[in-house]
Amino acid sequence: MADPTGREAVAAVWRIESARIVGALARYTGDFALAEDLAQEALAEALVNWPREGVPRNPAGWLLTVGRRRAIDGFRRRSALDDRYAALARDLGEGGAPGEGDDVLWDPDQIDDDVLALMFISCHPVLAREARVALTLRVVGGLTSDEIATAFLVPTATVQARITRAKKTLAAAKVPFEAPSAQERTERLGSVLNVVYLIFTEGSSASSGDQLIRFDLAGEAARLARVLSRLMPDEPETHGLLALLELTAARFPARTGPDGEPVLLEDQDRRRWDRSAIGRGRAALARAEAAGRGLGAYGLQAAIAECHAVAASVEETDWDRVVILYEALGRLTPSPVVDLNRAVAVSMASGPAAALPIVDGLAGAKAFAGSHLLPTVRGELLTRLGRPDEARTELERALELCRNERERSVLQRKLARL
Repeated sequence: MADPTGREAVAAVWRIESARIVGALARYTGDFALAEDLAQEALAEALVNWPREGVPRNPAGWLLTVGRRRAIDGFRRRSALDDRYAALARDLGEGGAPGEGDDVLWDPDQIDDDVLALMFISCHPVLAREARVALTLRVVGGLTSDEIATAFLVPTATVQARITRAKKTLAAAKVPFEAPSAQERTERLGSVLNVVYLIFTEGSSASSGDQLIRFDLAGEAARLARVLSRLMPDEPETHGLLALLELTAARFPARTGPDGEPVLLEDQDRRRWDRSAIGRGRAALARAEAAGRGLGAYGLQAAIAECHAVAASVEETDWDRVVILYEALGRLTPSPVVDLNRAVAVSMASGPAAALPIVDGLAGAKAFAGSHLLPTVRGELLTRLGRPDEARTELERALELCRNERERSVLQRKLARL
């Protein structure tokens, strides 16, 4: 009798184990693009077999076995009976379908290296940013093209094209499947961290659409950050990023009301904040600090998030410390966005009059071209300074630029109050 839970089991195993499966296949075949295709073929076969025959005792081993045997079939069809084929054949034997004895294929000592190599290849600097994000979510996160497209509100065909182009680019650049050396790892870690951060940012504050938070996307980024911190425990910024994501996500339960409308920080019920996430975030931040190498950009942002997490209210937040942390962040990674956030902190620590010149100095910054952020902050400062006509102009401009329907409702309420 067919097992109705088979398809659910396939989805669950794939989400958890896809990175290990693709990584192992890439190591065996030496071809990253081929490995991803083989893994997808194994997934398709599982979707047919598992509901009918039941879930195998070792689901991940089953998928890996199918993928490896598909690789052998491909080598045979191309008459590529070389050393690689011979080695694979010796490992697998000449059997057809995978059986219950396939546990031997899973090499726990190699798994971490495979996943680490997969993350660094998916985030390789040779790829465009959009391609890195799509490929990481596909081969490391295990998301389908449809899921990625839904998360970023783009057509599925666009996501598929990005993934295909990324694989062709990696092949053309002859990027080997291997964990980079210690020196290369340090140099390229920033690219990996940035991709995970971009995924989380889109999830935590959706750039468009009718939802403020895309919990699945933010959750996937947090999962990737946990994997990375485990794979590279000696790199403080992996812990810094994880701390930032945990501490930011801790506020999710209070960031929206029952109808999905955004709730501003000063209006949030802090009793609803996720204390477990705050604890995990503070522990990760402590690990980053314990390295004794100083906090990096993500660690500094996590320290700012910690200031909010431990404060009983907006008024009791240590805004002077937040300003200092933003100043340190600005020296480490100069950015108009950092300056804008510093201006907000300055307005809380010293008043809106002290912050307005900082905001005015950011006018014309390319980072805010087409963005509602700058006029939103300026409108808020002008409101607090008792200049409603100027504030209205800024908030109307922000409303014109904002693409997220939930954030637009906040701007409309601010305008109505004026």
